[in-house]
Amino acid sequence: MAATILIADDDAVQRRLLDNMVQRCGYRTIVVESGDAAMTVLADETQPIDAVVLDLVMPGLDGLGVLARMRDASLHVPVVVQTAHGGIDNVVSAMRAGAHDFVVKPVGIERLQVSLRNALDASALKGELQRIRHSREGRLTFKDIVTRSEAMAHVLAIGQKAAASAIPVLIEGESGVGKELFARAIHGSSERASKPFVTVNCGAIPDNLVESILFGHEKGAFTGATERHAGKFVEASGGTLFLDEVSELPLTAQVKLLRALQQGEVEAVGGRKPVKVDVRIISATNRNLLNHVKAGHFRDDLFYRLHVLPLTIPPLRARREDIPHLLRHFLARFGAEENRAIARVSAGAMERLVTADWPGNVRQLENAVYRAVVLSDGDELRAEDFPAIVGTDAIGEESPIPAAEALTLPQPSRVPGQDIPIAPAQPVPAMLPHGNLSMLDEQGETRPLEEMEAEIIRFAVSHYRGQMSEVARRLKIGRSTLYRKMDEIGGAASKAEVS
Repeated sequence: MAATILIADDDAVQRRLLDNMVQRCGYRTIVVESGDAAMTVLADETQPIDAVVLDLVMPGLDGLGVLARMRDASLHVPVVVQTAHGGIDNVVSAMRAGAHDFVVKPVGIERLQVSLRNALDASALKGELQRIRHSREGRLTFKDIVTRSEAMAHVLAIGQKAAASAIPVLIEGESGVGKELFARAIHGSSERASKPFVTVNCGAIPDNLVESILFGHEKGAFTGATERHAGKFVEASGGTLFLDEVSELPLTAQVKLLRALQQGEVEAVGGRKPVKVDVRIISATNRNLLNHVKAGHFRDDLFYRLHVLPLTIPPLRARREDIPHLLRHFLARFGAEENRAIARVSAGAMERLVTADWPGNVRQLENAVYRAVVLSDGDELRAEDFPAIVGTDAIGEESPIPAAEALTLPQPSRVPGQDIPIAPAQPVPAMLPHGNLSMLDEQGETRPLEEMEAEIIRFAVSHYRGQMSEVARRLKIGRSTLYRKMDEIGGAASKAEVS
């Protein structure tokens, strides 16, 4: 999904011009005609805004007033202000009020594109630094999770409800999807945010030390116990204990863990009396825990104690629209860490990234970007900078589309400055690679015009391999019209699936 830019200007002509230019830069737009309307959109959490193009001179709530209200509401969205009066006083006032950049009407598309790109990059870097700081301080919340995927929206909503209580949560998902990040967000959004968040990797503990690490031991309790150890439960008392890879716990430790959860107390190895603890349990696994129970490797009573509120985080390949946003954040962070001024990602590289399988999920994407930043030679990441992406063809090779396979229509979302679609959608009949279009339906009646138009668009997008400018040129329609029609096709398909 492309970044969303809010345009606020009281001049109808300027609004249309800006809307057209911003869309030509590859972004989605929301257009309003007043400062009050801009604040309404910014306050709507269901519609995240990545940047704002704001007119300084408007009736009612003007641009400076909007900046002031954004500051009071702690809305950290980068703002590019514009005005017909380019005096130094206006520049100083806008920058002091929190604007990121300043342009003078009429602004050219090149200047606007550079300004928006810089604003988004600066916002991504700021967001990454804030996320790292919040994680270290135990103050990570759901706002720090980078996602725009509808597949994640439901999971986030349940996680926010879970944070309001002490209910045990079991987070399931493949390795690298961000289970610990999600657990930290639940903790950071709860009443226990100021208390400890203690992590235990159950798969990395030797079997003979599990009880000691979880519940503690007394001095001299066993060979090598030269000092008393409190244990992770006691360390996390008042806060949250995160049991990562909980499926790897040995059966002997599962018995004591169950007792600790039921009784709210732990007994150290070699100890004489139990110790009361107040711990919120969040566990995680990349396996099917129920299958472990059926196989006899995990106690069913402990399973039901942990599996009170299950949350499944979808893999990255199921939420490809998150890849451009994650990429922007990782690129900003690693570019700053490595002192590299990398401004953009080429169309070929972006196509590879958004279509890869990513078996290692977000962690693999993060490492791939890190490697590319370190090894790249220019100010642009290209396809050859990602040679080890699993699930794609060799770099630089064109893979033919078999006629027997179904094609896919990408979503209308775009990456800033690129024409590459970023998520697959509805399958297209296998006959389309041959260029055939059936005029009649199965009953022998003429097919609806919009249905045939949808098939033509799907075929063209596939035939020209996602080069949307070429698709629009060959179909002899404008790019904005093409994206609107694709959006309508996607919406109709979603309704059909629901019904």
